[in-house]
Amino acid sequence: MPLSHQPVLYQEVLEALRPRAGGRYVDGTLGAGGHAFGILEASSPSGMLLGLDVDPVALALAAERLAPFGERALLRRGSYADLAAHLRAVGWEGVDGILLDLGVSSMQVDAAERGFSFRHDAPLDMRFDPAQPLTAADLVNTLDEAALADILWRYGEERRSRQVARAIVRHRPIRTTGELAEVVAGATRSGKRGMHPATRTFQALRIAVNRELENLERVLPQAVAALNPGGRLAVIAFHSLEDRIVKHFLRAESGYCVCPPEMPHCDCDRPARVRLLKPFPLRPTAEEIARNPRARSARLRVAEKLA
Repeated sequence: MPLSHQPVLYQEVLEALRPRAGGRYVDGTLGAGGHAFGILEASSPSGMLLGLDVDPVALALAAERLAPFGERALLRRGSYADLAAHLRAVGWEGVDGILLDLGVSSMQVDAAERGFSFRHDAPLDMRFDPAQPLTAADLVNTLDEAALADILWRYGEERRSRQVARAIVRHRPIRTTGELAEVVAGATRSGKRGMHPATRTFQALRIAVNRELENLERVLPQAVAALNPGGRLAVIAFHSLEDRIVKHFLRAESGYCVCPPEMPHCDCDRPARVRLLKPFPLRPTAEEIARNPRARSARLRVAEKLA
C-alpha cells in the first residue's frame, strides 16, 4: 500500500496484532478498509477478518478495497459496541486480534454534507450512522442552556462552556456548521494557538451525537472476553477523553490498582486478564505526521490476553 494512502499508525498496528495465517481478526472501525487490508494481506492465505462500521459509505469503499480477499473479509454494518452479538452472528467463538481506530475519519470530515467540520458550511449533522435519528442540530436547537454547557464541558473540555451555551441558545435556530462556528467564535473570540475557537464545541457535539464514549466503555469488556489467549487488542485514540478510558480499563484488566486516592478500601484484587505490551502509548513518527497532520494526536495502546 502506498505510504500516502496508509491509515494512521499502519505499521505499528500490524506489528502489534501480528496477523498470521489461520487467525481471526476484527476491525471494529473499518472505515475505508486501510488497516483491514494490511491485516488480511499479512494473514494470507487463510486469515479472516470481520469488519464493522455503521457508515454505509465507508462500508461500500471498504468492500471495493477488500474485494481481492474474497470470503476472507466478512463485512457487516453495525456498531463495535455490539461486538459480542456480531461475533455470534458469524459463528466466531474467539479471535486473535481486535483493532479499534476511534473518532471521526478524514473521509467523513472531508465530506462537507456530513456536517462534521466548520471548514464547510453544511447542514449540522455529525452522524456516523445516517440512519440514526439524532443530529447535532437537534442537540443545538432543543437542549436547554445547562444541558448544552454540560456537553461542551464534559466532551469538549471547553472552559467557556457556559458562555458558549448561552450564545447558542440566544442565536437559535442554528442549522448549519458555518452558523454554529460563527456563534461560538463570537462568544469566545479566542482559542488555543492554531486552533479554531469552535473546535472543542464541534468535538463535544460529535461525541454526544454518536455516543462515542459510552460505546467505547461498552466494547472494551467485550473485546477482552472475545480474545483467545495470546490474542491482542489495539486501540487508537485521538483525544484525552478516549485515551483516558482505554488507559484506565487496560490498567485495571492488567492487575494495576486504579482506585482513586480517596477510596478507603482497594477492590482491585481481581486476577489480571491482560498484559500491557508497553507502559506508554505508541505515537506516530515525525514522517507520518508530515504525511498526515491528523496523526499528530494519535495514541496506540496494545494489550495481550493472558491464558
